[in-house]
Amino acid sequence: MRKSTSCGGASILLVMQQHHSSKTADSICHEDLDSMKKPHLLHRISKRLFDLFFSFVGIVIISPVFLAVLILQWITTPGTPFFRQERIGKGGKPFHIIKFRTMELNAEADGPQLVNTTNSTRFTRCGQFLRKHHLDELPQLWNVLVGEMSFVGYRPERAYFIKQIMERDNRYALLYTTRPGITSEAAIYNGYTDTIDKMLRRLEMDLDYQNRLSLWTDLKIIFATAVVFFTGRQDASQNS
Repeated sequence: MRKSTSCGGASILLVMQQHHSSKTADSICHEDLDSMKKPHLLHRISKRLFDLFFSFVGIVIISPVFLAVLILQWITTPGTPFFRQERIGKGGKPFHIIKFRTMELNAEADGPQLVNTTNSTRFTRCGQFLRKHHLDELPQLWNVLVGEMSFVGYRPERAYFIKQIMERDNRYALLYTTRPGITSEAAIYNGYTDTIDKMLRRLEMDLDYQNRLSLWTDLKIIFATAVVFFTGRQDASQNS
């Protein structure tokens, strides 16, 4: 069931570009905008400083892990070890997310697809291992360093899937007030989003996070992410 509101007044027009085509988001009413907590200036500054410092330190500290994954990729997987894909970020603007490649080069020859992480036959030889331990996300530290992403925030999605989400719930556009993140509560507790229904559940969790913005909340999410990372669980809701 689509969650949307119908009212007059000002609206947000967000232009989403993908492969030289543009898509516009549905308008959002004043009631939706007023209900969304706006990030305070102090929070925005402290969050950006946190991102800058720890993304730089993280790149330095885990550089041996980067090297190990690159060697593993070169040994087991033909083609480039990296994967770049256009996603939609803050302000509805597109940017290119960077990951270690986990899928075959022709994995989306028939168009964008959602991936079932447990039984997909399109993984590279080490791709499922990288996804299980979230090692494929590590290059996004660069996206954080250059200001395209944050450590904590909604996961950036492709315009193709955003359009499908907004046909059912146009509140997705409210997420564009902040930067997308490497991790989030939805990523921890909702797991990989391999269906549209899971994307809609993720949206509810992302909107809830937007209304509880604080550095303390971010630190708790980062700690929970570390637990998932080191245990190799797909999400924190799984039993050990």
